[in-house]
Amino acid sequence: METKNIMIAGVGGQGTLLASKLLGRLLLGRGYDVKVSEVHGMSQRGGSVVTYVRWGDRVCSPVIDRGQADIILAFEPLEAARWAAYLKPGGRIITNTQRVNPMPVITGAAAYPENLVEKLRARGLTVDAVDALKLAEEAGSSRAVNLVLVGWLSRELDFTEEEWMEAIGQSVPPQFLEMNRKAFRLGQRA
Repeated sequence: METKNIMIAGVGGQGTLLASKLLGRLLLGRGYDVKVSEVHGMSQRGGSVVTYVRWGDRVCSPVIDRGQADIILAFEPLEAARWAAYLKPGGRIITNTQRVNPMPVITGAAAYPENLVEKLRARGLTVDAVDALKLAEEAGSSRAVNLVLVGWLSRELDFTEEEWMEAIGQSVPPQFLEMNRKAFRLGQRA
């Protein structure tokens, strides 16, 4: 099998690491060779966080280079734009529509770029934009944005509902399991 690549990009505290670990468990359960690499920016201070998930028959490197990502799962539109060069031709960006202002915007040193989704689409990129925050709140917690986005992503991957639910069960604490499963399903069916 040809190696497949997903970049997960977000801001510290949004759950990008949980999403990558969940995907890794799912793929390992199917018997793939899986490499998950975490690239932390200033994650403790709300900075950019990127993880790579690569799988196939044999994966030699955990790193995704420019033009190699089949899918970019972005937890924030600016992160989608920041990493768009890593998308391969014919790839897909899945992004949350919720803005998270970076420090230069908060301090007034820069302005948040407007119409990022439209600008990405104008470049010929396939972009799914979803209000994951609204769905996460419907599931019971604004912190479940990551599972809403993973649910949306699940439509692009060939795994059963049972496999997804098992991976979620292995990845989240028991007291948050049902809420996260609900968030996943809302994203999957949005």
